[in-house]
Amino acid sequence: MDLSTAGGFVACFGLIFTAIFLGGAGMGAYIDPPSVLIVCGGTVAAIFIGFPPGDVMNALKALKVAFMPPKLQPVETVKQLEELSQRARREGLLSLEEAAEAAEDDFLRRGLQMMVDGHEPSAIESVLFGEIDKIETRHKKSIDIWDGVGGYAPGMGLIGTLVGLVQMLQNMSDPSSIGPAMAVALLTTFYGAILANIIGIPTANKLKQRSKEEVAHKELIAQGLISILGGENPRFMVERLNTTLPPALREEAA
Repeated sequence: MDLSTAGGFVACFGLIFTAIFLGGAGMGAYIDPPSVLIVCGGTVAAIFIGFPPGDVMNALKALKVAFMPPKLQPVETVKQLEELSQRARREGLLSLEEAAEAAEDDFLRRGLQMMVDGHEPSAIESVLFGEIDKIETRHKKSIDIWDGVGGYAPGMGLIGTLVGLVQMLQNMSDPSSIGPAMAVALLTTFYGAILANIIGIPTANKLKQRSKEEVAHKELIAQGLISILGGENPRFMVERLNTTLPPALREEAA
C-alpha cells in the first residue's frame, strides 16, 4: 500500500474532525442529509452525464492504483534486458522463447514472443508503442473523471447553497426555519469543498503520476527490445537505457 496516499487521506480528515471537535459544536451540526444528497448525488449524476458508464466504472477501479500501485522496478528491468541482449547475441533470438514464457510482465512477454515469432522489427516497434499509446489513453479517461469530480463537486455545493438561501428567504417570517435552511446553504459548500479538494483532485493527480511511471517503464522495455532486435551492444544499450532513469536509480544501476 502507498502510505503517502493513505496517510494523506487520514491526515486530511483527521485535521477536519479535530477542528470540529475543538470548535465545540460536535459532529451532529455537520451532518445534513439534504446537503449530502445534493453534493454527492449531484456529483455522481453529473459524472454519468459527462462520461460513459464503462469509463466511470474503470475510474472507480483505478482508485485502487492510487492506494496500491504496481511494483515497477526499472533498475531490475534494465538488468533483465541486458541479460536478454547477451543471450540473444550468443544464441540468437529463438533462445528468448524460454524467457518469454517465464516473463512476469505481460508487456515484456508479448514483445519477446513477437521477437521469437520472427516479426519485422518495424512491426514490433509499431505494436509496442501503439499499446503504450492506448494505455495512456485509457489512463487519461480515468484521470479526467476524477478531475471531473473535483470540478463538479464545488458546483453542486454552490447549487445547494442557493437552494438553502432560497428556502431561508422564503421563510424569513418563521425564525425556526432559518437555521435548517442556513445549514443546507453552508454545509453543501463544505461537502463540495471536501469532495473536490480531498478526494477528486488529489486522486486525479496521483493517477497522473502513476500513469507517467507505468508509461515510462513500458517505454523502457520497448526501447530495450528494439535494441536487442537491432543487435546493439548490451553495454551500450544499458548506458542508453540508464539515461532515462532518475539520477539516483542510474547510480544504483551502474
